[in-house]
Amino acid sequence: MRNLVVRQFENPSGLLGRMAGWIMAHRESNRRRNGWAVSLLGIEPHHQVLELGCGPGIALEHAAKRATEGRVVGVDHSELMVKVACRHNAEAIRNGRVEVLHGTAQTALERGMRFDRVFAVNVVQFWDSPQNTLRALRDVMTPGGTMAIAFQPRNKGATDEDAWRGAERHRQLLAQAGFHDLRTETLKLEPMVICVLGRA
Repeated sequence: MRNLVVRQFENPSGLLGRMAGWIMAHRESNRRRNGWAVSLLGIEPHHQVLELGCGPGIALEHAAKRATEGRVVGVDHSELMVKVACRHNAEAIRNGRVEVLHGTAQTALERGMRFDRVFAVNVVQFWDSPQNTLRALRDVMTPGGTMAIAFQPRNKGATDEDAWRGAERHRQLLAQAGFHDLRTETLKLEPMVICVLGRA
């Protein structure tokens, strides 16, 4: 049963997807990881912010509290997670400060918006072509905008070494996509969370 639920984290659907979504929304480590990732972005009140793979919308809520005069857009390829994220951020959506889209990074790109901050938490490993996706995202970011990729390995027996290996992959992807001034931040959980940030 555990393996069936774990597989749902990539694209939650049905009853098991609801279980995975509940875990994402309520597990303390998930909540800390998302809030921490948002805190690293330096979101200002007027910023336009994009989250890729927004899941149940925890990080969207954190971002919206900072971008009080801007707009926060979340995208997820799970219809179930889009519904959950919309419920979780219902007031901000009614006020026009949050929008949740069903689709992929390409869906967000097609909106014709320019973003000051873009981030993804534990989703880049699921992308088919991460380097191309990151390059396309850089092209719709404001000059000097910040991109952040946060990663915490969740496989059974995962270690801090696994986290560092993931972070190195993300550093390479960001550099190859044209991001600069790369920096790495860590959050001490078990295993640790590592966030790689770069400037567009």
